[in-house]
Amino acid sequence: MKPAARITGRLRQQVAADLKKKYEKGASIRSLARSTGRSYGFVHKVLIEAGVQLRGRGGARRRTTRKRR
Repeated sequence: MKPAARITGRLRQQVAADLKKKYEKGASIRSLARSTGRSYGFVHKVLIEAGVQLRGRGGARRRTTRKRR
């Protein structure tokens, strides 16, 4: 897949199905973007179009610190 090529029609459906399968097996959007040579935004959009339930961001949440008096 060429990075700058437009993907439409049947090819887009095939790409979406492949990305969906990999994402549901645990791949991250960033890793899918790297492996396909596409942007994070492209992969995210295609997954949404494919009806994928996206996972939360994960990782530790930032804690706010209170000033002690």
